[in-house]
Amino acid sequence: MSVDVKYWTESHATGGGRNGLSKLVDGKLTITMTSPKELGGSGAGHNPEELFAVGYAACYLGAMRFAAQSEKLGTVPDDTSVNAHVGIGPRSDGGFGLSVRLVVKMPGVDRAVAEKIAERGHFICPYSNATKGNIEVVTEVV
Repeated sequence: MSVDVKYWTESHATGGGRNGLSKLVDGKLTITMTSPKELGGSGAGHNPEELFAVGYAACYLGAMRFAAQSEKLGTVPDDTSVNAHVGIGPRSDGGFGLSVRLVVKMPGVDRAVAEKIAERGHFICPYSNATKGNIEVVTEVV
């Protein structure tokens, strides 16, 4: 599979990785990184899982809107929301892994339609495509 890239961004990390500084090279965002308390850190800053959750929720919501419009599945209301729960822990075969649960709220939309939009959002969303087969992603339409 090839990708016709239309946009690139670049970040730069220094320090200890999970305990350091991460920033966009263009200077628009700088984040102090610290491991969460649950992983032995201070929890005083942010961690990669938080950033992944923020990005995935926004990207997936945009993908659902795109799917609904381009595939004429219905309208995604302005008050639609996605909560991305991202967990990290040791894998049974070594190293660490992620787990994701996406909770979708589409007020006023028939459940079957909302579930179809959510399903098609995964086909379009680059985060969903990147994680497919690598990370357990559970989607819940409430």
